[in-house]
Amino acid sequence: MNKKILIVSLLMIAAGGRWTVANGQDTVWTLEGCRAHALEANKGLKVADEKRTEADAMEKVALWQMLPKVSANGAYLWMEKSVDLLSSEEQERIEGVPLVGNLIAERLANVLATDTRNVTAGALTVTQPVFMGGKLWALHKSAALLKELSGLEYDKKKEEILTGVDEAYWQVVSVKHKKELAEQYAALLDTLTHDVEELVAAEVATKGDLTKVCVKRNEAQMNLTKARNGLVLAKMLLAQRCGMPLESEYDVSDRVATQPNDSATQSLSHSATPTMDSVWAKRRELRMLGIADSVAMQGVTIARSTLLPNIAVTGGYLMSNPHVTDGFQNEFKGMFFAGVVVNVPILHPGGFYSLKAAKAKRRETQWQMEEAKEMIELQVKKVSYELELAEKKLAEAQSNLENAEENLRLADESFHAGVVSSSDLMAAQTAWMQAKSEVVDAEIEIEMSKVYLRQALGES
Repeated sequence: MNKKILIVSLLMIAAGGRWTVANGQDTVWTLEGCRAHALEANKGLKVADEKRTEADAMEKVALWQMLPKVSANGAYLWMEKSVDLLSSEEQERIEGVPLVGNLIAERLANVLATDTRNVTAGALTVTQPVFMGGKLWALHKSAALLKELSGLEYDKKKEEILTGVDEAYWQVVSVKHKKELAEQYAALLDTLTHDVEELVAAEVATKGDLTKVCVKRNEAQMNLTKARNGLVLAKMLLAQRCGMPLESEYDVSDRVATQPNDSATQSLSHSATPTMDSVWAKRRELRMLGIADSVAMQGVTIARSTLLPNIAVTGGYLMSNPHVTDGFQNEFKGMFFAGVVVNVPILHPGGFYSLKAAKAKRRETQWQMEEAKEMIELQVKKVSYELELAEKKLAEAQSNLENAEENLRLADESFHAGVVSSSDLMAAQTAWMQAKSEVVDAEIEIEMSKVYLRQALGES
């Protein structure tokens, strides 16, 4: 037990005080604490973060494509035969000339018979693209857009995680209240059973009345068991989404502090509906489609570049052994060089179709944006209406609960006064439990409607 308390304490320290301890041992999970733990533990979010790192590196790769490239190359060749610039017959003719010719021939033969069986060469080259049809800039722009897109995908993944945690958290709160309500209802029926047993003993009530109460009490006990099991399962789901062990022992706080967006959410549900332009500007889906449209536009530029000339300048230093810069000699020597490389496409039918496909791709993203705007507008109106409806349900449920509580009080007094039967009291108890349950359902529905509305407005 001490070890368990120590582990819980360490987890609380790691959580930065986001979770509290009640009754000395039971950990109380708040909504904000659950959100923080879910973000820390979620592996999908870590994958999305690595994608951001990858996109940042790819942007730098695209940038370097526009800058000069420096490369060094070296080679060594061994050849079976040496290179002779004169044939055997020509060498014999030279040997047959007079004495002066013999001297010249001797020197010429020494040059022409240089050993070229071992050749070593090396080059240092610098290449700078000048004009590539615009594709290098388009590639860099696309990489920058994809980097921005990866950031939005990270935020979207984070939003999905938080929404899932909110759903699981409020489900636990709901089932917890339902369990408490089932316990109260079961306690009422236990008391009623005891009272009816005394009435039967006093021959004021019949065994049939007691049987009806016992059946109702058994149903209440069964519903209580279901509520307890449901709470265990709901808490396991919340623990899983928070990245905690499924068997974690904890309780949840019934309410959390008002969040910054709550006031805006409440005002929206009544009158202050924002313009759709402002909503569209905040929604990540539309921003992601906007980036996809920009990437598609760069794709058009890249496809068009295959039909345009490519120009690059190059230069460097070349060294070889043997070399021919000062006769034919077996030693290392080199020279600088510079030039311009031009490639002009003449017959590239595939390039035209690539351009056509790229333009179709961009039109596709534009239509997707229009469709997404319509769906977002529908979502905002739907969730706003659901929030208004949930608030009305809560008001009606609270009114019904007041009436049910008064009716239960009167039925209880009348039963003990012998005016009404146990069946009438059970009906009043059932009505009270139903009214109480509807209040809990309406409260949870409001909380979740706020979550979905903030998500629809792009404010989560």
